[in-house]
Amino acid sequence: MRWLIKLLTRSGDILIARFSPMARMLSFGGIALAGIFSPRLYNSATRTVVEKQIYFTAWQILGSFSLFAALLSLILIQIAVTAARNYGLGDLALEVVLRFLVIELLPLVTALFVALRSGAAINAEIALMNINNEIQALADVGVDALRLEFLPRVIGGVLSVLALTAVVSLIAMLIAYVSLYGLETSGLAAFSQILGQVFSPLQVLGLWLKCLMFGLAVTVIPIAAGLEAPHKLFFAPIAVHTGMVRLFFALMLIEVGSLAITYL
Repeated sequence: MRWLIKLLTRSGDILIARFSPMARMLSFGGIALAGIFSPRLYNSATRTVVEKQIYFTAWQILGSFSLFAALLSLILIQIAVTAARNYGLGDLALEVVLRFLVIELLPLVTALFVALRSGAAINAEIALMNINNEIQALADVGVDALRLEFLPRVIGGVLSVLALTAVVSLIAMLIAYVSLYGLETSGLAAFSQILGQVFSPLQVLGLWLKCLMFGLAVTVIPIAAGLEAPHKLFFAPIAVHTGMVRLFFALMLIEVGSLAITYL
């Protein structure tokens, strides 16, 4: 009987150790989401941090990322249109392309791009602040690190994901139109009709919510991982690695959940 008690105790300790970081991350995410809607958050200091975050995350890479997304969209659209016409499904080519590319692929690619561009940097920055006791020092002088340091980064990350997704989605739709109808305006009516079928109000709401969750994930998870770093410098790379692994799985989980809700 004693061995059973030890086994259950050990199993409980393992479960607590495994799920405690997730619970803390969800708790921080809830606090961050609630704090975004707090009027006290928006002052000149926090606006400066938000602007810097957007500039570093989105504006600096807008040109190169747009070019990458355009090339990716062009290749995938040509493949999809050619395959659809070969199988006699040319009428469905545009709808399939828009559903796959704009609703599913480009938001995920954008989130992954922002995660690599900004998520890892945020993770490392917060981990070093935590290790060097800078967060505690801010608290000691009465500065709310959550309001001044963390929430502006969350807001900047969310806005960056939403903005980049909107830009590359418009580029993909333009390329899709030109690929099917050329530069003629005769296809605008048919194109608009298909857009209305694909982007129903419910579908647009779902896409917006998915991008919002992507934006929260690429900032909240790295910040939470950085705050968990032990106060030793050599733990900083481990904290970044842990945060990025969690972030990858979270993004995949959001995408799989979106696919299941939409198509099952």
